[in-house]
Amino acid sequence: MQKIFKKIFLSHLSANEHAIMIFMAIIVGILGGYGAVLFRWMIWFFQEASFGNGGGNLLSKLMVLPWYARIIPPVIGGAVVGLIIYFFAREAKGHGVPEVMEAVALKGGIIRKRVVLMKSLASAICIGTGGSAGREGPIVQIGSAIGSSFGQILKVSADRMRTLVGCGAAAGIAATFNAPLAGVMFAMEIILGEFGIATFSPIVVSSVMATVISRAYLGDYPAFIVPHYTLVSTLEMPFYVILGILAGVVGVIFTSTLYKIEDLFDSIKIPDYTKAALGGLLIGIIGLYFPHVYGVGYDAIGLALLENLSWYMLVALIFAKILATSFTIGSGGSGGIFAPSLFIGAMLGGAFGCMVHHLFPEITATYGAYSLVGMGALVAGATHGPITAILILFEMTGDYKIILPLMLSCILSSVIASQIKRESIYTLKLIRRGTDIRAGKEVNIMKSLLVKDAMTREVATVSENMHLNKLLKHTFSSKHSSFPVVDNGGLLSGIVTFQDFKEVVFEEGLGDLVVVKDISIPNVITITGNESLDEALKKIGLKNIEQLPVVDENNPRKIVGILSRRDIFSAYNKALIDKSLVRGMGEKGSKKGGPKAEGC
Repeated sequence: MQKIFKKIFLSHLSANEHAIMIFMAIIVGILGGYGAVLFRWMIWFFQEASFGNGGGNLLSKLMVLPWYARIIPPVIGGAVVGLIIYFFAREAKGHGVPEVMEAVALKGGIIRKRVVLMKSLASAICIGTGGSAGREGPIVQIGSAIGSSFGQILKVSADRMRTLVGCGAAAGIAATFNAPLAGVMFAMEIILGEFGIATFSPIVVSSVMATVISRAYLGDYPAFIVPHYTLVSTLEMPFYVILGILAGVVGVIFTSTLYKIEDLFDSIKIPDYTKAALGGLLIGIIGLYFPHVYGVGYDAIGLALLENLSWYMLVALIFAKILATSFTIGSGGSGGIFAPSLFIGAMLGGAFGCMVHHLFPEITATYGAYSLVGMGALVAGATHGPITAILILFEMTGDYKIILPLMLSCILSSVIASQIKRESIYTLKLIRRGTDIRAGKEVNIMKSLLVKDAMTREVATVSENMHLNKLLKHTFSSKHSSFPVVDNGGLLSGIVTFQDFKEVVFEEGLGDLVVVKDISIPNVITITGNESLDEALKKIGLKNIEQLPVVDENNPRKIVGILSRRDIFSAYNKALIDKSLVRGMGEKGSKKGGPKAEGC
């Protein structure tokens, strides 16, 4: 009876793709919600272990600690995080969101399953021991990895895999910030880069489920408790225009500083796994004077919103946080840039608000209102995601009365930042790797295709003991003009091309004396099956060669296939045709009332 029910249930699901996606979105949302709750608990655990478990928030604890107790935890945390990332999961380094964007654009949403554990551990230790980073980047990567792992287990199609990754990202943002709308918008605006109807419903469901889980364990409270600010006068709007422009400029400064410091750490000739400890030391030094920069920094943001910081402290904390976050992430730490962007924006808005309220007290609000708007504007400028910034600030504060200046400043900040620097703080990391996800999906097809899917597995090799006469006959009967050379054990020992022997093969007497080993090239350019066709094409173009031997990852002399120029372009053309067909079927299905169902 149970088997019959299961069969009927599965057949019903297979007939309705939308029902399948909603069902999977619910599971991903629940898992993402629990992942966010567990991650926040891990941060709290390492924070208590590092700075004591007494009462009060982190900032109040730091204020009374001796100098060495502020420096040692970030150094130890950096050392541990460096080892975790170097030896277990390199993709856990940094703020995580670019890695998810790359997985969606180039890898069909595939993210290694171990990222869930390694990213959770590395980021929790980094933030908990004082690293200046946010928890949203890690939880996006963790949630996305959960969605991807779930999809890999079920062997879903590439389109469904991307949607599940978006569901996981939305679940992470929604749960960690108690902001379901912002979670949906973050996933669609930044992660997926599209607002398709087919992906909207599952992402909404996943975000809602994660928020329900989060509220059940963490309570239904806004992230920041702020006074109810209002727009004092319509004459105040030009000041919010100026604030939006300033936030766009500072957002670009933050982005540029982050990657310049990352380049600086990359140039230091010490083992990579030790650099995060050096970054921790620099953070500790900053923390001696400005302990506000430790961790996610919400305590200091609260002080700015409640107008409990002086104008000069607000100004100083802008630059202190930019440097501290750049040291944390640039040195190889693990954490997000969303919370630091909120922090920098709060301080920038507060400092600007102090000035304008001092000059025009009758027509302007106090500086807390400008701090609130500055938070959203800086996020919009750094991420180029104004809609997400507007929604997340609205949901994190629960204050609707400041929405008009918030919308104005966020849009202006995003426009100004994108005019100064085309790339956001997320996409610039990918551009530095040679990946432009904004250039169109067809441009990146070669990077998404793997060698193992395009190579020919039947390899025409020649023995290194073969005589030239026999090699000539072999060449004339083959469609290739170059051949991998193997030794007596069948392992790769070189490569020989027609160009190598055409001059000597017709010399009298040499054909029976010279063997392939005497004229072959021992230094062979090879590639592995898990590398991209883009890398293969670069290697082929470098030496203008016809084909590449594909070797085993664990044994660089064991040939598993051959990849030619023809194989590469055939795979590329096929991928283009497949994408066109899928796009055409999707448009046809939407005209008929919905997407056509397909198997998992």
